[in-house]
Amino acid sequence: MTTQYGNQPTGHGTGGAPVGASTGNVLSIIAIVLGVISLIFLPIVFGVIGLVLAIVAKAVRHERLATIAMVVSAVGLVGGMILGAIVAGA
Repeated sequence: MTTQYGNQPTGHGTGGAPVGASTGNVLSIIAIVLGVISLIFLPIVFGVIGLVLAIVAKAVRHERLATIAMVVSAVGLVGGMILGAIVAGA
């Protein structure tokens, strides 16, 4: 069905939300959460996984929060290892 203004679709029959409406920054948000978790718990595991997800979000999916996710994951990885060394040495 077209409108009176030309051959533009009216939008009827799309059947739901627009494509990509809620999947914009999913990998970046997961990477940020893993980066924060890695500060306290298993930094090598969660920090590396968060960093890999952030790199994939930046290189493949071009997500807007990917740079922030890389920074948070890297800081969580390094900070968690330093914090773990301090706690283990005490």
